[in-house]
Amino acid sequence: MGKKPDKNKATGTIALNKRARHEYHLEDRFEAGLALQGWELKAIRAGRANITESYAMIRNGEIFLFGAQITPLIQASSHVVTDDRRTRKMLLHRREIDTLIGKVERDGYTLIITSLYWKANKIKAELALAKGKQSHDKRATSKERDWEREKARVMRAHNKNA
Repeated sequence: MGKKPDKNKATGTIALNKRARHEYHLEDRFEAGLALQGWELKAIRAGRANITESYAMIRNGEIFLFGAQITPLIQASSHVVTDDRRTRKMLLHRREIDTLIGKVERDGYTLIITSLYWKANKIKAELALAKGKQSHDKRATSKERDWEREKARVMRAHNKNA
């Protein structure tokens, strides 16, 4: 018989930042841990995380997450003062932090959070080095996406008739 799945073990994606792919050219990606409080972890398990407006900044040689909203649960946060948009520390290796600092300061990149996900009972964030798109870049991306969709539609129709 197969092993029963563990109901307490959470897996998969928690939140995605779909807008980031539209607004930025995403280049290198890094995996970072997050320093969270207990009430935040419970709220994330309940699906109350939003990273649409989030970004990362460098302060004193460390990287912090700004703008991520984790709405507290009423029953889990009755004894602590909660701030749903507080600044959270991101956990990376020193060499990764040094690489990111160099790219941001010298090359003008921005640090964008593209997703939050579970990895072995820990919450991880995907951090991407990004450059902003101009409006003509966004139009070109849209045209390319439409063309790929049309091409797939034609190929399906052609294979159906063959």
